[in-house]
Amino acid sequence: MSTPTQAEMTPRAAWALILAASAILMITMGARLTTGLFLSPINSATGLGIASISFAMAVAQLLWGASQPIFGAVADKYGPGRVLVLGGLMLAAGTAATPFMSSEWGLIFSMGVLSAAGAGAGSFSILIGATAQRLPASRRAFASGFINAGGSFGQFVFAPLMQAIIAGAGWVWAMFTMAAATLLTIPLSWPLRRKPAAAAAPVSGSAIPLPAAITLTEQLRQAMRDRSYLCLHAGFFTCGFHIAFLVTHLPGEVALCGLPAGVSATALALIGLFNILGSLLAGALSARYRMKNLLALIYGGRALIIIAYLLAPKTAWTFYIMAAALGFTWLATVPPTAGLVGKLFGMRYLATLFGLTLLSHQIGGFFGAWLGGLSFVHSGDYTWMWYADILLALAAALVNLPIREAAPQPAAGLAPDGRIPAKG
Repeated sequence: MSTPTQAEMTPRAAWALILAASAILMITMGARLTTGLFLSPINSATGLGIASISFAMAVAQLLWGASQPIFGAVADKYGPGRVLVLGGLMLAAGTAATPFMSSEWGLIFSMGVLSAAGAGAGSFSILIGATAQRLPASRRAFASGFINAGGSFGQFVFAPLMQAIIAGAGWVWAMFTMAAATLLTIPLSWPLRRKPAAAAAPVSGSAIPLPAAITLTEQLRQAMRDRSYLCLHAGFFTCGFHIAFLVTHLPGEVALCGLPAGVSATALALIGLFNILGSLLAGALSARYRMKNLLALIYGGRALIIIAYLLAPKTAWTFYIMAAALGFTWLATVPPTAGLVGKLFGMRYLATLFGLTLLSHQIGGFFGAWLGGLSFVHSGDYTWMWYADILLALAAALVNLPIREAAPQPAAGLAPDGRIPAKG
């Protein structure tokens, strides 16, 4: 059975979809983006070394991205409900199993495979794709920003909560608490359980011409030959590198500066809090301005923030201010990136195509988490990683500018599937 069409959906039903998707992302991203808090406790308990544990977390970054186009394709074909339930079970199982792992391969399996794939099944591409296929074009940018803000709120809630449990009851109980929380994604998936109705075919002459029944294989072949789509991949690679490095190694950077662990938990929470504002703003601005320009501005801003951090004295307030500034840009890249994919190719296979950009994001994430650990082991600090972050952010700002994007159109001027007009 299909959900109501975009024209038939009531505001109440639309909000039910958006809030459910936002709540699921709050939990899955909250679990993902606080793993760095466990790096030192796991090292103390197992003696595996920072580099080995960082590699397991790097594999998690990669698998989180690799799982999304796969789960996205399943969700596009059969609906997102089963995918979300399976993801919740995998995430809970992997998180609960981690305290019982005493080898690098064990951590790779529990954190790098089970938990990461489970979080990927309940992440951006599936949730934003599921809602975008059901909502009218005029509400998609706002919805993607709102859902994205849910993920940031998860980081804001989970970071201080996990640090408090680690300090009070130990990291094992913190893991078990997180595992129990991730099971809440299963009942929350209920409003998203049904496969959306098929999108209407583009109105003749109003959108880029495509066969109404284009297959996933044909769509992928077309996308991978599109320069704009490849530019999105390149920029998102940098976003993943930057985020994974900080999520994994910010607690280590704080410790190197002689500051208590609570500073890193507070900084991670501030990143999540300020990204709520950044995500909502990015979603709103994506409906009014060219999204490629927003992406260039976000990436360029990150480079400037990191330069300012390197020049500043390393106090707790320096970390808090940096966290707030970075948080404003943290995952604000998601609404314009998802919006550009939808503009370029329509809504039919958005979960798959956006999932592939997230794979590039997480390939960058793999290198950010892994190389951060290697940098610490070989040089004793993260200086070269900060330099790499600056260069990659500047490159990402430039690579988004050539993307083909028409000026935003009024909702009435869009084709029924939300594709951009052929001109421009």
